[in-house]
Amino acid sequence: MSLPSALGHEHPIGMAHRGSGLLWPENTMVAFQGAVDLGYRYLETDLQITRDGILVTIHDDTVDRTTDGTGFVSDYSLEELRTLDAGYRFERDGDYRHRGQGVQVPTLEELATTYPDGVFTLDLKSDGMEAALVELIRRLDLWDRVIVGSFSGSRLRRFRSLVDRPVAISAGPAEILRFLTAARTNLPYRPRADSFQVPVKDRGITIVAPRTVRAAKRLGVPLIVWTINHPAEMEELLDLGVDGLITDRPDLLRTLLAERRGNTNRKEPHGG
Repeated sequence: MSLPSALGHEHPIGMAHRGSGLLWPENTMVAFQGAVDLGYRYLETDLQITRDGILVTIHDDTVDRTTDGTGFVSDYSLEELRTLDAGYRFERDGDYRHRGQGVQVPTLEELATTYPDGVFTLDLKSDGMEAALVELIRRLDLWDRVIVGSFSGSRLRRFRSLVDRPVAISAGPAEILRFLTAARTNLPYRPRADSFQVPVKDRGITIVAPRTVRAAKRLGVPLIVWTINHPAEMEELLDLGVDGLITDRPDLLRTLLAERRGNTNRKEPHGG
């Protein structure tokens, strides 16, 4: 099968997870800019929706863990959400250096328009945002610049039902289970997703193994692994032949990929 444009770049693809929540305040423009400065084009982020229907890049359904506020994202208007300090909770080496620096919760539109060459892996974290996402994709012409996924199969089905053009979809849990069953039993299987984004293991079950890597390659569906932060594990998975890695340490992955390509000055970690 031919790959959607969003996944059609040279593999392995490096994706910056939430920009990088270990290096900068996660899912903020500070984090996304840090990843872009390292050469990343692929940015992974999470979506919630405000009370007034605006898609914002924040992982949790509450603001408590990552800002100086409390309460559900869906109870805030965008204007209210913008008053919170999204750098307040971030700590690195005992230093809260991003507090009081004007770091805000971004909108998805801000992210997409700031990086017109970016490709965005979007994790739909709550119900009720599917129509707003389709409207934004259509208005900004993001069809070839997003990969949409969710741990909720019902959200993915609602999203699919609303789109009127091809857009890259990452497999939900049920689709991944069907893939794993087919890989282990050699049963016929036709993928209904454009990528498999998976952990190495889930609840004691090994997902990423030579058999599943070979099966994904036979299907022509990229197998992208999350969330890999240690160089030794990065190296092991790349040697296994996975198509991409999602990481909180885009700095370490960039160095490793450059070394593997024999050019430590290479900027683009994904080759795209």
